[in-house]
Amino acid sequence: MVQAVSTNRVETEKLVPRAIREALYAGAIAFGLFVLLVGLKTDQNIRNELIIVQRWGLLAVVVALVMIGRFVTVVYIRPFIAGQKIADITTGLLPDTMAVRFFRLPYFIAALVVAAILLAFGASLAAAVGPQVGAYLGMVRGLAIIYALAWLLYYFRTFILANFSALGVTILVLYPIFIVAAFGFQGSLKWVDNFGIQILIYVMLAWGLNIVVGLAGLLDLGYVAFYAVGAYCYALLGTEFGWSFWILLPAAGAMAAFWGVILGFPVLRLRGDYLAIVTLAFGEIIRLVLINWREVTNGSAGISGIPKVTFFGLFSFDVSSPNYISKVFDIAQSGAYYKIFLYYLILGLALLTAFVTLRLRSMPVGRAWEALREDEIACRSLGINTTTTKLTAFATGAMFGGFAGSFFAARQGFVSPESFVFLESAIILAIVVLGGMGSLTGIAIAALVMIGGTEILRELDFLKVIFGPSFTPELYRMLLFGMAMVIVMIWKPRGFVGSREPTAFLFKRKSVSGSFTKEGHG
Repeated sequence: MVQAVSTNRVETEKLVPRAIREALYAGAIAFGLFVLLVGLKTDQNIRNELIIVQRWGLLAVVVALVMIGRFVTVVYIRPFIAGQKIADITTGLLPDTMAVRFFRLPYFIAALVVAAILLAFGASLAAAVGPQVGAYLGMVRGLAIIYALAWLLYYFRTFILANFSALGVTILVLYPIFIVAAFGFQGSLKWVDNFGIQILIYVMLAWGLNIVVGLAGLLDLGYVAFYAVGAYCYALLGTEFGWSFWILLPAAGAMAAFWGVILGFPVLRLRGDYLAIVTLAFGEIIRLVLINWREVTNGSAGISGIPKVTFFGLFSFDVSSPNYISKVFDIAQSGAYYKIFLYYLILGLALLTAFVTLRLRSMPVGRAWEALREDEIACRSLGINTTTTKLTAFATGAMFGGFAGSFFAARQGFVSPESFVFLESAIILAIVVLGGMGSLTGIAIAALVMIGGTEILRELDFLKVIFGPSFTPELYRMLLFGMAMVIVMIWKPRGFVGSREPTAFLFKRKSVSGSFTKEGHG
C-alpha cells in the first residue's frame, strides 16, 4: 500500500513540469482569444459617446481559470480517468462497473425527491432566502432533473434504442399536456412556444435542408431564402386577399419549390465551394429584394397584421371573432390555446417532412440523390440524369422550407427581412452537420441541443450571483454555444449519429462506421 502511494506520488511529480508548460500555453491561447471579447467592452457614457471599458480583472480571472483547469486536467483528471477506465478505448462506452457506481438507485430517489420539493416549494423557498440563493436553488433543481433523466436513459437504454422513434413521437405528442399539467395554462406559454414550437420549426427546416445537403450532397448556404419566400407568400396573400392558411400553405410550398428550381439551373455545373458561394449570394439577393422592394414588401418595416390560423374555419383563435374557441366551447379565455394548436400543427408538418423524406429515400430518386452525393461522375456514368436529380433535390428541400416559412409568418403575425439573415442559414446547416448528414434522428437531436440549449443559456441568471448583478449572460451565450459546437465536432466528427446507411444493398445490410471520417473513407 505504501509502495503504491509512493509510486503515484512519483508519477504525479513527473507530470507537474508538463502540466505547468501546458497551463502556460493554454493561458496564452485564452488571453489571445478573450482579450477583445472579455477584456474590452464598448459602452456609452453620460454624454452618449461611445467609450471602451477595460475589464482586465475579469480577463485575468478567465485566463487563470483556464490555466488552473488545464493543470488539474493533466496532473489529476487524466490519470484518474486512465486508472478508473471510465471509457472503453474500442467502443468509447462506459463499462458497467463505472456506470453502476454513478447511477445508483438511492441517488435516483434522492434526485427525484429534491426535484419534487423544489418544483412544489421552489417559489416559496426563493422568496424566503432571497433572489441570490434562489438562483442556486433553480440550478440544483435543474441538475436533479438532469440526473434523474440520465438514470432512466441508462437503465432503459436497450428498450429506448429499440423503440426510439415511437417513444420520441409519443413524448412530442404528450409534451403540451405535461407542460400544462405542471405549469398551468398561463405558465405553459413560454415552454410550449420557446422550447416546443421554436425547436420544431428548426427541426423541419433542417430536415428540408438535409435533402439538399445530406442526401444529394449539394452544399446550400442560402436555404433561408426559401424560408423567406414561404413567409412572405403567406404574409402578402393573407393580408391583401384574406386567404386561408390552409390554402396558402401549399401555395407557399409551391412558390418556394419554384424558386428552388430557379436556383438549381445556374448551379448545375458547380460543386463544392463554388456551389456554396452561389447559394449564399442567392440568399442575400432575396433578402435585399425584400428590403428594397418597398411597394410590395414594405421594406425593412416588414408586414404586420398577418391573420392567425383557424381550425379549418370551424373556430378561430382571435378574441374579437364570434367563432373564438372559448365562445364555441364555453371555456375560459387563454392565449395558450393558440400556442398549443400551433405546436401540434408544426409537429404534424415536421412528421410529414420526415415521412416524405423516408419514402423518397427508398425510391429511385432518393437513391439517385445518394449516388450524386457519393460521386457525381460515377452517377453520370451509370446513366442517371444529374440535372433532374439536382433540380428535384433543390425543389423538394425548398418546398419544406416554404412550408416552415408560412407557419413562421402565421405564428409571429409579423415578418421582416431581419428574420432571414445569413446567420439563420448557418444555424440550420450547423444542425444538419452536427446531427449527422442524412440522419433524421441525429438532426432532431442536434436541433434540440442547439436551439433548446440557446434558450436555456438565456436563463443563466445564477451567474449574476458569481460575477455580480451587472453580468449579462446573453453576451456570452454565443461564446459558450460556439465552444460546445467545437467540442462536439472533435468528439463526433460525423455528427451525433455518425453512421451512414445506404438504402440499397446487395446481400447484407451494412452501415459505414463513424470512425471512417477522413475523405475517401465513407
